[in-house]
Amino acid sequence: MYEKLALSLGKLAHTTVHLAGFAAPPPADAPDNICFHPIFRFRRLSPGRAAAQVRFYKLLLQVKPHFLIASTHELLLVSWFYCLLYPCQLIYDVQENYALNLRSQQNYPPLLKLLMATLVRGTERLLAPRIAHFLVAEKTYLQELPFLKQRATLLENKYKPAPTYQLPATPVKLSADKPLRLLYSGTIADMYGIFEAVELAAQLHQLQPGTTLTIIGYCAQGQTLTRLREQLKDKPYITLIGGETLVPHQQIIRQIQCSDAGLLPYLPHASTFTCIPTKIYEYMAHALPMVIQQNPLWQPLVQAAEAGISVDFRKADATAIKNSLQGQQFYRKGIPPATFWDVEEQRLLAAIALLKTN
Repeated sequence: MYEKLALSLGKLAHTTVHLAGFAAPPPADAPDNICFHPIFRFRRLSPGRAAAQVRFYKLLLQVKPHFLIASTHELLLVSWFYCLLYPCQLIYDVQENYALNLRSQQNYPPLLKLLMATLVRGTERLLAPRIAHFLVAEKTYLQELPFLKQRATLLENKYKPAPTYQLPATPVKLSADKPLRLLYSGTIADMYGIFEAVELAAQLHQLQPGTTLTIIGYCAQGQTLTRLREQLKDKPYITLIGGETLVPHQQIIRQIQCSDAGLLPYLPHASTFTCIPTKIYEYMAHALPMVIQQNPLWQPLVQAAEAGISVDFRKADATAIKNSLQGQQFYRKGIPPATFWDVEEQRLLAAIALLKTN
């Protein structure tokens, strides 16, 4: 919300952007016209989720926005209610196919996740005619979500560089004499292959002592985090950063900059198979070679940029992966311009400009 939407919208004249989200350290270099409201503090299943609705509505009454972007289905109903009572246009930022995720993922008990998925999709369909515009993060959502109609702008998860960003040196060649520094960044979860990443790191460490793995990100599932920490007890070459706490994005970027290869061991799953992870663009922007799970949507993108290799992590051959990473050059044609957020920013500003005229 901050690095892409807020910084882009903050470029509009006479505009103040208010961000409501989870409590986390605010960026030290944020522009003066961006305000942070850390009003959410709750676990996945807790009464705090209901209380967050009240806190959010009170914030809306205080801020009195002209445009309201709901970046989660959980705030869609209360956002609509506010826009019903006050002169404000509602924009729904569809970052995920929420109903599909709830049905297909194992985050909740079976009956609860079915009920939640039904309620979410029902709410989206009911409120869709009252939503001024939709922002969608994946091309596939344009087909999967018929309630979008013709009022959607595609904003893919491209990389938005910091002001200090510089294009990295290319091509990239990893030395066969130096142990690999591996990276797993982002959401820590079973379905994103965290345990496959640990297993591959263990095998590579056995082949080449000195190989390390850094895991950095947030884990919402307590059982997953407990299991992970148990597995890491006898693996001092694996470092966990974050876990039960959110990690500032720039800290993740620093880890990308000092790693040799990024791992994307996503297990094939209906909720992620047709989506492009943000970290692919993050890794490409920093010329980080990557090892991705075989996927017909990801492979052409990575191959065209000569950005990495694709494997089946469930049957990973550590020797072959090591030889591939250390035996070829990556990013021989430089960083693809399509990696960056610039085009998406222009789409976003154009959509807002159109709404302002209506």
